[in-house]
This record gives sequence, structure tokens and C-alpha cells, in this order.
Amino acid sequence: MTFEEEFLACLKAITPRVHADFAPVTTARPYVTFQQVGGDVINPLDNSAPGKRLPEMQVNVWADNRMQAMALIRAIEDALRAASAFHARPAGDAVADFDADVPVYGARQDFFCRYPK
Repeated sequence: MTFEEEFLACLKAITPRVHADFAPVTTARPYVTFQQVGGDVINPLDNSAPGKRLPEMQVNVWADNRMQAMALIRAIEDALRAASAFHARPAGDAVADFDADVPVYGARQDFFCRYPK
């Protein structure tokens, strides 16, 4: 499997409503989106393809209330830390969010990853 498939499987073990990049407007809450937001690059001196990837992933949670959003992002952090196919460590603590137009509560957190482990 690819890193993205492994990452998605880890998130889906927490909640089935997980989408890459964005979710359809009609998606029931709570739900999760994720995207790669950068990462370090390994550049072997001989220009060969590196055997590892170091993506930085952002996970976004959207829920009906603050407590639900924070509980879900904490469960995701625990699951990503325990993943066996890749290493994931938080880049920082979760950031709370709110969209008054919807209204919806959110939480987002970035993770430094290494694949394969």
C-alpha cells in the first residue's frame, strides 16, 4: 500500500467519514479531512530515489460542538502515534476552529510522518 492508503486506513479506523482534501457539503458530522501540507525531502547524493518519504500531514475535524471536535482530534492523534505502517508525531497541539456561516466547530493538527517506518 502507499503512504496515503495507510494514512487513510488509520483515520478510518477512528471514524468512517474521512475524505482527502475536502468533504461534500452534505457529509454528516463529525467528519475528517486530511491533506499533505509539505514535508522534508531526502536527497541521496547519488540522485537515486529515496527509500523513505517524510510528508507533513494536516488532519481537520469538523463537528457539531467543540467537545466532539476535540475528542475526535485527540483520538486521531493517539491512533496516528500508534500506527504500525508509518511513524507520525504531532508538529504541535491541535488548533480550534469555528465557521460561523455553517455553523460548525473544527480542530486541526499537523503531523510529521515517516514512511516506511
